[in-house]
Amino acid sequence: MFTLTCLIQILIYNLIMAKHQSNDPLHGKTLLMILEYLVEHYGWEHLGYKIDIRCFNNDPSIKSSLKFLRRTPWARKKVENLYLKTIQNN
Repeated sequence: MFTLTCLIQILIYNLIMAKHQSNDPLHGKTLLMILEYLVEHYGWEHLGYKIDIRCFNNDPSIKSSLKFLRRTPWARKKVENLYLKTIQNN
């Protein structure tokens, strides 16, 4: 059982943390979620046109694209930037 003091401390902590939530639009979004959104929005062909990387243009799949993007920071950054631009325009 929690004491009253402990419950008050928990409540205060939760209030403080609620104020410090991230303003980052990528916060809580996995690379899988971002990629699925972009594929749904643009399709593989147009996505490959917007970001010219082989995993989007040659026999594309979510699995192979995730593998490449997780190993290649510059490509992941391009995907994240396109996602941010896309959600801002919608």
